[in-house]
Amino acid sequence: MHFKKTGILTVIIFVINIVNAQRIFYSSVGNDDLRNTGFEIIGKINSHYLTYTTNHGVYYIQSFNADMKTDQRMKLNFLPDRIISTDVIAYPHHFYFMYQYQRKNIVYYMAAMFDENAKMIGEPVQLDTTSISTFTNNKIYSIVQSEDKEKILLFKINKKKDVSQVTFSLFDKMLHPIQKKTVNVETGERNAFLTEFNLDNEGNIIFLKAIGTAQGGNITNLVLFQQRLESDTLTSYPIDVSKIYLDDARLKVDNVNQQYLVTSFYATSRRGNIEGLYCFLWNREQQKETKSVQAEFSDEFKQNAKLEGNVKTAFNDFFLQNIVMRQDGGFIVTSESEYTSSRGISSNRWDYAYGSPYWSPYSNYYWTSPYYGYYYPWDRWGNSTNPINRYYADNIALVSFDSVLNIEWMNVIHKSQFDDNSDNFISFGTFVENNSFHFLYNELFRRDWLLSDQSISINGQVKKEPTFHNLGEGYDFLARYAKQVSANEIIIPCQFKSYLCFARIEFE
Repeated sequence: MHFKKTGILTVIIFVINIVNAQRIFYSSVGNDDLRNTGFEIIGKINSHYLTYTTNHGVYYIQSFNADMKTDQRMKLNFLPDRIISTDVIAYPHHFYFMYQYQRKNIVYYMAAMFDENAKMIGEPVQLDTTSISTFTNNKIYSIVQSEDKEKILLFKINKKKDVSQVTFSLFDKMLHPIQKKTVNVETGERNAFLTEFNLDNEGNIIFLKAIGTAQGGNITNLVLFQQRLESDTLTSYPIDVSKIYLDDARLKVDNVNQQYLVTSFYATSRRGNIEGLYCFLWNREQQKETKSVQAEFSDEFKQNAKLEGNVKTAFNDFFLQNIVMRQDGGFIVTSESEYTSSRGISSNRWDYAYGSPYWSPYSNYYWTSPYYGYYYPWDRWGNSTNPINRYYADNIALVSFDSVLNIEWMNVIHKSQFDDNSDNFISFGTFVENNSFHFLYNELFRRDWLLSDQSISINGQVKKEPTFHNLGEGYDFLARYAKQVSANEIIIPCQFKSYLCFARIEFE
């Protein structure tokens, strides 16, 4: 993968009523070439900041102090030679490094606990195993966590002809087992798949079954499933979307108001133009639909979202990114315009293998019998043969709903980004404070990336924040991988020359 080299970096901060100070600290640059290195920001554990990196199958966990000086860099010698996938769950005083690997015909899912100094506490714990008859490079297990971080769900799906067998293993935050269940879901319909697995704070499991049209088409049927903690019965509720065509349906838990939200872009014809957002609310305790709406976008909003081109097609390049629930039952939906071009020919959502490049029917959930194997010849953008030579990430559209699904406001953060051969330096990261959301993104200025900040208030007012210059020459931020680690701090991976490092930005 080719990464673009740029020059001077200017960092942008935000203000709250008055201009606040901002400080940035860079870690030292090691020997990890960014093109060959996998990484993840673990978070802030006590007073330390932790990351992990992997290069050529060797894993390291690194602990930094407040100045981003390395306190510890621990090689994970206990890991087997080949890891299928990893997950990280962080708590205020410790974190779990979770991994799955195959030995002979058994796939193991393990968890190791670490402290703030990157030192392992005790020995790795085995959470589950699966016997398979073939050698696999695909992950079998997926993991989700409740919003309050008190419960952890490990699950796997085995597709057998017309039935998907789903096994759930529920643990508390200390990895003590709570419950294990296996349920069968009929998925014999053509283009049917399970997706959007969630866990609420009470330990109830929620997910969707979607039935789509032909490859690259729409979702025409949707079913909400719930496995309650105290019940042995998997319940289902068909969601009526018979008169519209959905795109990439998302499921979100509202723990405060004991509701589940399903939302998706929708069209009124197959592979038609995006008209607006479909929203569906399900009451957990009453076990019934609260309300559903088709929130159509106005021409004015469409025009604002896509300043050039046909208003009717304005949202055809937008994909759902974040859904933020509010305590009053309202929520904000964020989407971004992203598309690609190859040899000057642009691709839209219908040109990708499964619609959105961020969401697919398989969603990395399924493992299969030897007779139902999958092969993925495309990248996340659905390309298998034609190389993408330019990636674009443009405007961010935000829509705010109240608790009964009325639109409160709609607004757009305007930006224009592109890069060649890689999308690592485009798109955005977020920083959340009490009264506003900040969107951090790279902006091209005189051939250099400048890290920029636009904020939007809870009332929908967009503000361009001031810039601070000359804070780090030669550093390029990978803003889309930024992680907020406290109320006033974010960690962002950076490229210095061709090497990986990390920056801590502190907002005061």
